[in-house]
Amino acid sequence: MNPSRRTFLLATTAAALAPALPAAAAPGAAAVTPPYASYWYPDSFPSGSPGAGITWRSLKSWTAAGDTDLAFNAASVPLAGRFTPTPANTTARSGQARVQALVSFGPTSANPAQGSATADYYALTHWAYLDELVFWGGSAGEGLILAPNAPIVDAAHRHGVPVLGNIFLPPTAYGGRLQWTRDLVQTDASGHYPLAAQLVAVAAAYGFDGWFVNAETGGGDTALGTAVLGFLTELKSLSAARGQRVTWYDAMTVNGTVSWQGALDNQNQAFFQSADDMFVDFRWSASTLASSGTTATRLGRSRYELWAGVDVESNGSGTSVNWDAIVPAGSAHVTSVGFYRPEWTRGHLPASRTPGDFHAADDRFWTGRSLDPSRPDGTDPWRAPAVWVADRSTVTAVPFASVFNTGHGLRWYEEGEVASDTAWNHLGLQDRLPSRRWAVRTAGTRPAVTLDFADAWRGGSSVLVAGDPDQPVVLDLYSTRLPVTAGTVVELTCRTDAGSVAVELAVATAEPAGAGAPPPYTYLPVDAGDGWSTVTVPLTGLTGTVHALGVRLTATAGPVRWRLGAIAVRDTVTTPAAPAGPRVTAASGGDLRLAWDAAPGDVRHYTLHRLLPDGTRRFLGATGQRAFFLTGLQPEQGETAARFEVRAVGELYTASDPVTVTHTWQPVTSKRSTPHA
Repeated sequence: MNPSRRTFLLATTAAALAPALPAAAAPGAAAVTPPYASYWYPDSFPSGSPGAGITWRSLKSWTAAGDTDLAFNAASVPLAGRFTPTPANTTARSGQARVQALVSFGPTSANPAQGSATADYYALTHWAYLDELVFWGGSAGEGLILAPNAPIVDAAHRHGVPVLGNIFLPPTAYGGRLQWTRDLVQTDASGHYPLAAQLVAVAAAYGFDGWFVNAETGGGDTALGTAVLGFLTELKSLSAARGQRVTWYDAMTVNGTVSWQGALDNQNQAFFQSADDMFVDFRWSASTLASSGTTATRLGRSRYELWAGVDVESNGSGTSVNWDAIVPAGSAHVTSVGFYRPEWTRGHLPASRTPGDFHAADDRFWTGRSLDPSRPDGTDPWRAPAVWVADRSTVTAVPFASVFNTGHGLRWYEEGEVASDTAWNHLGLQDRLPSRRWAVRTAGTRPAVTLDFADAWRGGSSVLVAGDPDQPVVLDLYSTRLPVTAGTVVELTCRTDAGSVAVELAVATAEPAGAGAPPPYTYLPVDAGDGWSTVTVPLTGLTGTVHALGVRLTATAGPVRWRLGAIAVRDTVTTPAAPAGPRVTAASGGDLRLAWDAAPGDVRHYTLHRLLPDGTRRFLGATGQRAFFLTGLQPEQGETAARFEVRAVGELYTASDPVTVTHTWQPVTSKRSTPHA
């Protein structure tokens, strides 16, 4: 794949956008490479040399100071706290089974650090049902230890989900070498495990939450099993001190051999006791899960610290699962659930798939056949998570805003206008999205509700309600814990594409009467005009805490197509301060690496534009990080230097003043990269 398609560039990836004038490179200048997600071997490498596009690195020799891609890969969003509202249905539970997902978002090598110029991406959005995400991957020929890239961590953290890097010691049938296991668990002169400390340091520098340890290389003995246990124990101790987690995969046993138990038993319980939780291999049965739960309790641990593996890589929501062995409907859940490769929801679709196709399949997987968590289909053989686990929310502070951005799109929009017509993905730009997709309450005909990519207010998507409803329709949007003051207002940005509809804001200041009951909404009129309209609705007369937000739509002429582009809850309008110190850190021809210093205060993300000679601006991209890679740039006609603008964007999508940096179209030296306040 051309490198220009591997970075989140919108307007600059196509050479046709600029005159064909060559950009000079400094004599002898090294190529400026795009940043990718990081991966390592523990210490030693395979024999031979790496394949094209692969870089072999040693974790033992890693340092943060020497990590040239760290600025692109370090997460910017801290792990959010979250709460559990009253469940959307009577079967969903809190405090019992949890959900883990092992997801391969891309290849081990050449996995873009900051998104890419395609909308075809596994843009996971159902975070409300997840408790832990594992960045799955690794291979004998590329690297075994994977750090999750920043966009994934930022999206997960925004929704309160911790993300683990992956340590994969592969079976010998897949190129695994026992030496790599020995490398991982080597000790120093004091008897400590230096790579355990390295793993904790990597997670801290990159901003993710710990490690998933999967030792599947056979041929070991009791001495190696003892060494792995010592390593895991030290890794857990060091991780706990930094607020990180460790999950163990049921593969290696205490005698050093690989024998998947499908249970918690005396062959692996020592490893479980030295970790936060354990993924139970797919070989489980109803009886082994029951005994595993009993064993966990006897050890003083929660049975829900065991993830019962469910392999959905091949059949996704068509997978046959003995659900009653894990999450029975009529009694307490037995263990938690670990989904292996739920990105099937994208991967099984034809190459012509659209973002809408993917989200339809993903909604089916997480919500169930009814596509409405408030009315689950009890006859559905696929017991979707929304049926048995209560959703969670992180919407707990004002200001709060969302433009329903899923982290990918066919175009990029700003205030309802197309800022770039290039497809893109960057999961770190994803908003906090409605958790109950889609809870629709009506006494009449139910319209379809989707995340739609044909138009948007900002980002790449909006909420589309389409149908011919003959009764008022209430659409739940967010479960919240937002304090109300005398000045609190809600802003809705919406548009009616077809038909005619009366719009009301739905606000609940208390929880529903019970599981499955509707929120006790108060309805406030929204006087929307033609086209995209932003309407400010004061919460006059309401006090306390907002527990839920939604909209009520009453069609007066149909069929109706109505879009919701943005929602915001605020007391005042705040604008972030500008970043500082913009600079070009590396350049070769039209490939540049930019960096800047963080803006003070809370920042949602940064946007980048190119300031053209005629005074217009060209949108280049956005990121949560303080570094950005540009490729394939060309000078405009008569242009001797390119000017770039960086802005900080706040929670309410207000933007700071720009700071600019200039890149001269000549052999590049550091003196030609001049920052401007």
